[in-house]
Amino acid sequence: MKTLILVDVQNDFMPGGPLEVPLGNTIVPVINKIQGYFDLVVATQDWHPKNHRSFASNHHNKKPFDRIILNGVQQTLWPDHCIQGSRGAELQKDIEMNRIAAIFRKGMDPEVDSYSGFYDNNHYSATGLAGYLKEKGATEIHFCGLAADICVYYSILDSIREGFSATLIEDASSSLFPDKFDDIKCELAKSGAHIIISNELRAS
Repeated sequence: MKTLILVDVQNDFMPGGPLEVPLGNTIVPVINKIQGYFDLVVATQDWHPKNHRSFASNHHNKKPFDRIILNGVQQTLWPDHCIQGSRGAELQKDIEMNRIAAIFRKGMDPEVDSYSGFYDNNHYSATGLAGYLKEKGATEIHFCGLAADICVYYSILDSIREGFSATLIEDASSSLFPDKFDDIKCELAKSGAHIIISNELRAS
């Protein structure tokens, strides 16, 4: 079953949001255009409590993008974002919702961040996404969303570890740090991921 996963296409990552991804809004029309090419569409959603330890505001004398060790793992500290129940945590309003079969929330444990849609950053807790996809018979998974160099990247790596074929749709994704994205793409290719643009879906 050909599957599309929309990663964290949420208001707080849009231009003007507290953790805006450059050009994050430009991927929305592409995402809406490609959904019809897939048998199954699911989404992930950052869903943080206010006291999440990845927020710089929850550490004395720390600022966004500082780094600390959190429960044994290097953690970048972020601006407060995607707080449970907030408008910023909602999926961007123009995303076509009718084909989205399920939404998997992540980052709910205040003590550990969760970039991947499959596991927290310590790989202690699963979201249930892998089991859901396997139950649905998904084998070929395409990824898009925000940010391509963080949450999309880690989701792809975990999907490959789970035995899925993984493809990044580059023009339906945007990076938080665009100058580093070429390195990220190289890492994805080395891990066995495919990288395409949306126009190639017609021939796949």
